[in-house]
Amino acid sequence: QVQLVESGGGLVQAGGSLRLSCEASERTFRMYAMGWFRQASGKGREFVAAISAVGITTNYADSVKGRFTISRDNYKNVLYLQMKSLKPEDTAVYYCAGRKGDRSADEGEYDYWGQGTQVTVSS
Repeated sequence: QVQLVESGGGLVQAGGSLRLSCEASERTFRMYAMGWFRQASGKGREFVAAISAVGITTNYADSVKGRFTISRDNYKNVLYLQMKSLKPEDTAVYYCAGRKGDRSADEGEYDYWGQGTQVTVSS
């Protein structure tokens, strides 16, 4: 079973940048489509971005298009989320997730989840 560990969260001012990482425990990582989701306090978890297993195709939530970039390094077994022009409404716990099959915006289709990393954007 793949273990996923996120890192890179923290406190940043509005307009700033952060890069999240998600390290996978197994080389089978390269077989999985991966996604980033987030959950703000008192709200449900929402889709942020997803990437195919080989890293060629991606999709994003409208709220982050043009500001966030998802990428992966299948040699290092690491998934990334580069976040720029951060806004206070981006404040949330960010989770990475993996699934066998194509990328998806549906959290119910993911098999593996990390523990989350907190991102806080101050105004």
